[in-house]
Amino acid sequence: MNLEENKIFEIYEIVNLIALSIGIIFGAVSQKTQFCFSGSIKDYLLFSSTRRASSVIMAMIISILGTYILAEYFDVEFSESLWRKEEINYFSIILGGTLFGVGMVVADGCSSRHLVKFAQGDNKSLVTLLFIAIFAYASMKGILNPFVYSLSANETLLSISSLLSNDALPIVLVLSILLIILALFIRKPKRILQLSDGVIVGILVTVGWYVTWIFSELSLEADSQYVSFTSLTFVGPSARTLEFFTHYKSINSDFGIFLVLGVLVGAFIMSRFNTKYSFGCVSALKIHKLKNNMIGGALMGVGGILALGCTVGQGLTGLSTLAIASFVAILSIGVSGYLMALYLHKRDKLPMCFIFEWDDEK
Repeated sequence: MNLEENKIFEIYEIVNLIALSIGIIFGAVSQKTQFCFSGSIKDYLLFSSTRRASSVIMAMIISILGTYILAEYFDVEFSESLWRKEEINYFSIILGGTLFGVGMVVADGCSSRHLVKFAQGDNKSLVTLLFIAIFAYASMKGILNPFVYSLSANETLLSISSLLSNDALPIVLVLSILLIILALFIRKPKRILQLSDGVIVGILVTVGWYVTWIFSELSLEADSQYVSFTSLTFVGPSARTLEFFTHYKSINSDFGIFLVLGVLVGAFIMSRFNTKYSFGCVSALKIHKLKNNMIGGALMGVGGILALGCTVGQGLTGLSTLAIASFVAILSIGVSGYLMALYLHKRDKLPMCFIFEWDDEK
């Protein structure tokens, strides 16, 4: 191996190790507090609890502040990211977000959530993860790709979508809205101290952005395969992880693959200490059948590709860039998820095992 090849190897080695570390921290934190977007919807419908929803909002706020600092003081160009691309198809974003939102409620958790649930002992979550990966891969490169491509690249839809450019919204406006929502959720100022999980997740999104930006430039200088400028997201990486395990000789590992593996490791280790959640209680409930995991996983796999991300990929990583498309995506996910949860709740088929309260209400 010559000097140039060794340099390329070191770039990928460092990127993968950092992604693994970020994933381990994310997995450990998510297992400890059961950080979850779809779970926060269920908490509100079933118990009027805003504890986990507040952590999600806090993660949004911190990730937005983090990316603002990177853009202003470290010259990170977020306009070059996938989420800020100019030619955006809002119709596919809305459809994908709707499919994903419905799927995450049907399967009882989004893609990142099922990584944590599987690591802490929910065997049915493995089924969801496999269906997410299979259907995401089918949408990217397989039998569903013609449909996904024809919809995403439809000239008429793109032309209509171009009437609303995918610009960055004013940070003051976005943060003001999120802070108002957070204030309504926490109700008591001292409760903000209980949202450390949201702070950590927001910081991890920022670190992911910074690391991939630095190494994307280094990979160009080394004339190596390009390191994607990205951060935390799980649907596409789940598909690539499956592809990596089945065709490892022809597929390069990347940030997303090691992020997924890291979440599994971190959540598993934390579950050995935080044993309260170390089993799949929802899977044991009669109202949650295996078909829920299969259908929900399939919907999330297709929806995540169409929407360019999941609750984390669009709701945190994409949203941190202030891209209009990311707001459209997470609103589509949130509204469809809420309506699906409301439908299941009225039929007494919305599963829940634990009550997540504020510490001062226990």
